[in-house]
Amino acid sequence: MSFDVSADAYDRFMGRYSVTLSPQLADLAGVAAGQRAVDVGCGSGMLTAELVARLGAEAVAAIDPSPPFVEAIQTRFPGVDVRRGTAEELPFGDGEFDAALSQLVVHFMRDAVAGLREMARVTRPGGTVAASVWDTAGGRAPFSPFWRAAVALDPNARGEMAVVGGRAGHLEALFTQAGIGDVRGVEQPAVLEHQTFDEWFEPFTLGVGPAGSYLVGIDAERQAAVRERCRRDLGDGPFTIPAVVWAAVGVSPAR
Repeated sequence: MSFDVSADAYDRFMGRYSVTLSPQLADLAGVAAGQRAVDVGCGSGMLTAELVARLGAEAVAAIDPSPPFVEAIQTRFPGVDVRRGTAEELPFGDGEFDAALSQLVVHFMRDAVAGLREMARVTRPGGTVAASVWDTAGGRAPFSPFWRAAVALDPNARGEMAVVGGRAGHLEALFTQAGIGDVRGVEQPAVLEHQTFDEWFEPFTLGVGPAGSYLVGIDAERQAAVRERCRRDLGDGPFTIPAVVWAAVGVSPAR
C-alpha cells in the first residue's frame, strides 16, 4: 500500500469524495470561529481546506507522513502549521487545540487506539475529537465494487473489508478504548455521480492506497480482467455508488 503519490493523484482518487465529507465532519466536531484545530492525516488537504475556511489558516495545524502531501499543504494553505509525522506520535503539546479531526485515516494508523489517544492528548480537556472511516464491512465505500471484482477473480486478493473501524460500532469502541468520553457515532453519506465508467476507474490506475497498489501490482492481463469485471457490474455510466462513512465524536478527558 502506498500514499507516496502526488496530491493531484490522491485528489482524483479519493479527494473527490473527501470534499463532500469534510463539512460534515467539521460540523460533527462543532468547529467554529475562534477555535484552533488540527487535521491528523491531512492527505491532500480536503479537510484542511474546510478548517481553514472556518478558522483561518493561522488557527489550523495539519500532519501527514507522506512528503508529497506535506508539500502540497504548504503550497495550498500558506499559514497552516503543517508537519510530517504520524498520528501515534503527534509533534504538538498537550491541550494545544480545541478540536482534533481525522478523516478516512484511523484504519491506516499502525495503532488506532494510540493514534486516537494522541489526538485526545493534544486537545484541551473538554475539547472535541472526531474521526471517520469508510463502511468497508458493509460494502459502502467508493472502492467496494473494485474489491468485489478483484476478489471474485482472485480469492487471494486482500480487500479492505476488515479494516479497523470499518464496521458498525467499532470506531466508537476505539474512541472509548482511547479514553475519549461522551462518544457518539453517526453515518455520513458521500454519494457522487460518475458520468462514465472510465471517470470512476481511471484513478485506480494511479496506484493510490490499497486498491491502487493492488491494481498496479498485477500484470496487464489481470488488470484488464478486473477492469472488465467492474465495468460489467457497474455499467458504462452514469451511475452512483452508495458510499457511507462511520463517524464518531467525543470529548477529550480531563488530565
